[in-house]
Amino acid sequence: MANVEIYTKATCPYCVRALGLLERKNIDFKRIEVGDNPEKRATLRKKADGRHTVPQIFINGKGIGGCDDLFELEESGELDKMLS
Repeated sequence: MANVEIYTKATCPYCVRALGLLERKNIDFKRIEVGDNPEKRATLRKKADGRHTVPQIFINGKGIGGCDDLFELEESGELDKMLS
């Protein structure tokens, strides 16, 4: 099974939407809540090549982008391939 990490903020509707898709697909993931934590936000920026918006989703260490990117992968069938 793939290693999935998602960086989120509690008040972000895109994060809620992305988390919902992962949960509906019964995908195990690690959620990292960045909130107003400067250390976690710095880690996110470094890992995401300077991007700081949330959600930022990583599958097996590879950044796939945010919510819209996740749904595009789902619609194209590529998400299941990445997760297997």
